[in-house]
Amino acid sequence: MAERPVSVADSLVAPASIPLHHNDHDPFFEPPRASFLAATDSSGSVRDITAPSTPAQNNAPLLPASHRFANDSEVQLEKTTPDAEEPKPRRWRLYLGLLALLVVVVLVVVLPVFFTVIKPKQNAVNESSHGSSSAPTAHGSSPSGAPAVPSGAITGGDGSTVTTVDGSTFVYNNQFGGYWWHDPNDPFNNNARPNSWTPPLNQSWTWGQDRVFGVNLGGWFVLEPFISPALFQKYPGASDEWTLSTAMAADTSAGGGLQQLEDHYNTFITEQDIAEIAGAGMNWVRIPIPFWAVDKWPGEPFLAQTSWKYILRAIEWCRKYGVRVNIDLHTIPGSQNGYNHSGKGGEVDFLNGVMGFANAQRAMDYIRILSEFFAQPQYNEVIGMFGIMNEPLLDTIGRQQLSSFYLETYQMIRGITGIGAGKGFYISFHDGFSGFGNWDGFLAGADRIALDTHPYMSFDTTISTAPIDTGTGAGAGGPWPGQACTRWASAMNSSQTGFGITTAGEYSNGINDCGLFLRGISGDHTYTGDCSVWQDSSNWSEGTKAGLLQFALASMDALGDTFFWTWKIGNSTAGIVESPLWSYQLGLQGGWMPTDPRTSVGTCASLGVSGPIFDGQYESWQTGGAGAGQLAAAATDSFPWPPPSISNAGAPSLLPSYTPTAPIPTLPPISLTPTPKPTVNVGDGWFNAQDTAGAMTTIEGCTYPDAWGALNAAIPPVCGGGDLGAQTAVLPLPLTTSTDDDSVPPVATAPPVPGLPTRSIPVVPTVIPIGAR
Repeated sequence: MAERPVSVADSLVAPASIPLHHNDHDPFFEPPRASFLAATDSSGSVRDITAPSTPAQNNAPLLPASHRFANDSEVQLEKTTPDAEEPKPRRWRLYLGLLALLVVVVLVVVLPVFFTVIKPKQNAVNESSHGSSSAPTAHGSSPSGAPAVPSGAITGGDGSTVTTVDGSTFVYNNQFGGYWWHDPNDPFNNNARPNSWTPPLNQSWTWGQDRVFGVNLGGWFVLEPFISPALFQKYPGASDEWTLSTAMAADTSAGGGLQQLEDHYNTFITEQDIAEIAGAGMNWVRIPIPFWAVDKWPGEPFLAQTSWKYILRAIEWCRKYGVRVNIDLHTIPGSQNGYNHSGKGGEVDFLNGVMGFANAQRAMDYIRILSEFFAQPQYNEVIGMFGIMNEPLLDTIGRQQLSSFYLETYQMIRGITGIGAGKGFYISFHDGFSGFGNWDGFLAGADRIALDTHPYMSFDTTISTAPIDTGTGAGAGGPWPGQACTRWASAMNSSQTGFGITTAGEYSNGINDCGLFLRGISGDHTYTGDCSVWQDSSNWSEGTKAGLLQFALASMDALGDTFFWTWKIGNSTAGIVESPLWSYQLGLQGGWMPTDPRTSVGTCASLGVSGPIFDGQYESWQTGGAGAGQLAAAATDSFPWPPPSISNAGAPSLLPSYTPTAPIPTLPPISLTPTPKPTVNVGDGWFNAQDTAGAMTTIEGCTYPDAWGALNAAIPPVCGGGDLGAQTAVLPLPLTTSTDDDSVPPVATAPPVPGLPTRSIPVVPTVIPIGAR
């Protein structure tokens, strides 16, 4: 994230007089399962959830005493067991000896098995029958209420010790009833749960009832200057991952080279970070990944096929702590927005310009390969959503063109996964910075799609100089919390009805555009105050922190299902975080992010902001039920693929294109440590065995302009375009392959990808009518 457009914030302003409805019965504003709204204190009185008290501050149970046990039969059993017959005097020594022996057996054999294996599984079953609103366990206990589990155990709750693969340990802190679960002999087990109000991974997530409290893991696999400033400061002039990779590769000194990127993948986010995310009351993460995790093409300087194993490791960490994953394809060949976080800053060459169509063909390859992998049953419960493209610039690309790409990609993915609930992940489309209402009714009837929007105030100058330090009491935050509610809440509620599932895939505490490299390495910003104040949080007053906290709570409440950007900002060479408004982790440590995200519920109502009502009920087809996949003919007719024209270029039939005749790369499965039993199936990276057509590659003898700089290039002679404009579409297939020579653009069919398995393909490309997948 960086250099975001301003239009989305401007388009969402709503009069303060428009009320935003909120009450304890509105599922959209209630946390999932909502049982904590009737939480009681130790005296049995109802506790106000909007108060700042959290379980860390108040150890009273979050549910009435009658719900403290996962299964009330545990208590009833003690009451109904008949008293043992009193033994006869002459046999009391024998009975006493047998009793002592039985106690020893229970202590030595039965209890360890019960508390580490049987009881957690029993809890999972009980939670299924009682719903996922069961109360969190007491501080310092495991999910079963047992003491902290010993080393080598497969599960544990608050206070338990976690041993990582490298042998290091840390204490798991989770006061919200969450518990981790990792069994080396059952590595794809999904019993884990991040907190009491979120269903375990092995239970269904219900959109409209279960609430997303999420955070991005930005800057990890797709580097950005403001998130990892020290790496960019080491190479002055590097402005994006393209130029950073080039500079690193040219650095032959000790500590130079592209290996630095792998070191970053290995260390920037750790297992303990994921544990802390669960312990902070969050239940989802959004993981931005690059297309070069799969492969790159000649001429691209990226470190290819390296981050993939770390991406898989990250997913397994999320599985271990019960955190659901939203995979976000953050980069697109040619760049979908010209921002530094697309891989290369500058111009947009995706669906725009001479190479716009060819880059779109290639993008579908990556989306297909990733979809095949994540549709496998090993990932069906942990990967809940796949965002197929981050922040395309709709105004540059065109609504017709972007809509056609979205529809074609949707059909391709559902052709892989099948139709209906449980068959693969939700498909997320970004709104292209066009605002919420512009996508109402898009692809009505589509099976499990979601709209992704990224509302930010940081790039808006209208109120950026307004004070936020207005004290720590009532009115903390000045105008900022109210602005979040009036701008976003009404529009977000309306989108839930007009489009369907809508998430804020990114938002932040940025109330201005101050921050080292936030606007890029140029350091330009529009804030007219002193930016140095906002680049060092150690000098912030208690009033500033209180104001930022209220702004964060209002943003969460207004936006509903949210993913904060981002979990972590790395230190600069000054040894501090110089973009502190963007770090959730630092905010938790410093006191300007909530330690319990549920306290955000009701913030907008408390500010007197109310408005349209979303009742939490989606149409059946929107969540994979009846009617799912039954697209209206008007939708498919309106958005044919290829689109009639490519922005700033012309008809696709007259532009350079690729051909699907290369071998198909398949992403390798995870390498598990320690090695599980031979019966464990890790998958082969390809879900749909019927999907055997070829991958896109260059056409031999054709010439191609620079795919990342063809906006003003001359259109080469027609070579292979043919009848691309007809009402048929070549099935988008896994990407073409790379060579070891990165000095020249691709001008010939490339050999298979080194290190990746391939599948046999037919000689003739598979051509399928649009809508027939």
